[in-house]
Amino acid sequence: MQKTIIDLFEQSVRQFSNNIFLLEKKTEQFETTTYKEVKEEVYLLGAGLRALGVEKGDKIALLSEGCNLWIMSELALFYAGAVNVPLSVKLEESNDLLFRLTHAEAKYILVSGSQLKKIRTIADQLPSIQQIIVFDEMPDYQEKEISINTIRDKGRKYMESHSEEEFLRVAHSLGNDDYATITYTSGTTADPKGVVLTHRNYTANVEQALTLMDLDESWRTLIILPLDHCFAHVVGFYIFMAVGGSVATVQTGRTSMESLKNIPLNIKEVKPNLILSVPALAKNFRKNIEQGIRSKGKVTSSIFTIALRTSYLYNGDGLNKGTGWRIVLTPLVSLFDKILFSKIRANFGGELRFFVGGGALLGKDLQEFFYAIGIPMYQGYGLSEATPIISSNGPYKHRFGSSGVLVKPMDLKILNIEGKELPVGEKGEIVIRGENVMAGYWKNPEATSETVRNGWLYTGDLGYLGKDGLLYVLGRFKSLLIGSDGEKYSPEGIEEALVGHSPCIDQIMLYNNQSPYTTALIVPNKEQLKLRLKHLKLQPESEEGKEAALRILQEEIAKYKTGGALSALFPDRWLPATFAVLSEPFTEQNLMINSTMKMVRGKIEKAYQSRIDFMYTAEGKNILNDANKNAL
Repeated sequence: MQKTIIDLFEQSVRQFSNNIFLLEKKTEQFETTTYKEVKEEVYLLGAGLRALGVEKGDKIALLSEGCNLWIMSELALFYAGAVNVPLSVKLEESNDLLFRLTHAEAKYILVSGSQLKKIRTIADQLPSIQQIIVFDEMPDYQEKEISINTIRDKGRKYMESHSEEEFLRVAHSLGNDDYATITYTSGTTADPKGVVLTHRNYTANVEQALTLMDLDESWRTLIILPLDHCFAHVVGFYIFMAVGGSVATVQTGRTSMESLKNIPLNIKEVKPNLILSVPALAKNFRKNIEQGIRSKGKVTSSIFTIALRTSYLYNGDGLNKGTGWRIVLTPLVSLFDKILFSKIRANFGGELRFFVGGGALLGKDLQEFFYAIGIPMYQGYGLSEATPIISSNGPYKHRFGSSGVLVKPMDLKILNIEGKELPVGEKGEIVIRGENVMAGYWKNPEATSETVRNGWLYTGDLGYLGKDGLLYVLGRFKSLLIGSDGEKYSPEGIEEALVGHSPCIDQIMLYNNQSPYTTALIVPNKEQLKLRLKHLKLQPESEEGKEAALRILQEEIAKYKTGGALSALFPDRWLPATFAVLSEPFTEQNLMINSTMKMVRGKIEKAYQSRIDFMYTAEGKNILNDANKNAL
């Protein structure tokens, strides 16, 4: 049966014609566009692309902030039979864009006015690009550049001389296996890989995702993640489109910082029922809430602390919320909710039912916090190669620390390093099979055959299926550390705990490759260290100050070792015996963090190989070495 994105859209327009589909704020308030109006604009742009010469199978790159035109352009290029190559606005380096545009064999580029300068920088190195279509009116246009209004004009003329049936011929010729997008991964290896997703990959994952939670046409969302992100793509607008819901995008500021500042304001205006989040955003939301509480004085802060602790006790691990002896806390929980938490929720529009968190593992403490204030942040799990949703916690079943219930229909197995299937409860590589598994990597048969075997997608992630029927994702299967005795363990949970509970540590990466002990690369929070040193009446630049700062970092790690306050969390042998302090953070700019804010371990290891080797010498094992002091 044919189930393309075109079919999904046409069905939604028929069913929800007068419902509001898109909301966008360009000036003073959010303007609305119905499903019927979106269809008219999509047809116009699709016809304009056809008139421009776009042919079935052509690749069209899309580089823009989230807006109506992003969504409508993607649908329009599908009507022209083209394949979307969505690009991240976070890509700053010309060579990052150049690689993707060249590798994808893009013939056209759709770009916002604010991103145009990035394309202009490399335009002379893109001979295969036939036309650059700009979303915003520009004072002047360079060679090959045209306005989106030119496309609309071409579309009107095309529609005047062609019947609708003729226009739809290409769209209706698309099949389930035709390519919809080529989405580039963040590049944890040398070159990013182009994940090829078909029309059926998308529509299948929409159907699968809707088995996890009930949404209907009354639901609204505000997409705060970049639209090129697979998670935002499917959950952000295709799921909402499938149920006739409404999708708003964040007002674009003049700078990325201004756009970030628009998020809390836009949330109040749109009053979303569901927001997609990633750990970095979740931390930001929590920080703002806590700052707001502190600003109200000591009494409010004390009540807030008691209210949180009470809710934490009442909620348990989520699955056992309010059961057993916890029932006695019900009146207190209701009181705190009424006098405190409901007021916090008002800052999120007052109608937010829950967040869905993806992108990376969401700390248990963050899940507990948002659950306590009445807007649960349900952890989900997936990857671009699975279009992306594999599992998620949701209103009907959830447990902190888990990645939730599997989508249906989909097969999953857990394999050990030899490829043998493991029983429930045992940890290994997560391997899945379903209609959401990608078609492969664009022009990379070697990587494809390594990742997809006999229809099974080898995710490279470590996890297990619990007896409670929930999936538990523990980190990267391929980034497992190996002790000298051959024992394998995942570093992610330890790194997350150290950063989450240690204000003096901003970033940390553990390392062990069959070595006698584990080591760590640490990016310290120098401001926090200065405050601690000031308390000790020491100057940060002095020899004593530097040695004290290094001991403070050592004490943060020691909390997890035998005798420490958090000693029960991890085995001592997994914790770093020593560390190297780094002078610069891991960022997207130095390619050590990818666009989903995960560390690119291979690149970090390569960049700091000499510091890693040094830690396995007698001098380097001593944390008070000169390299560490100089980095401070």
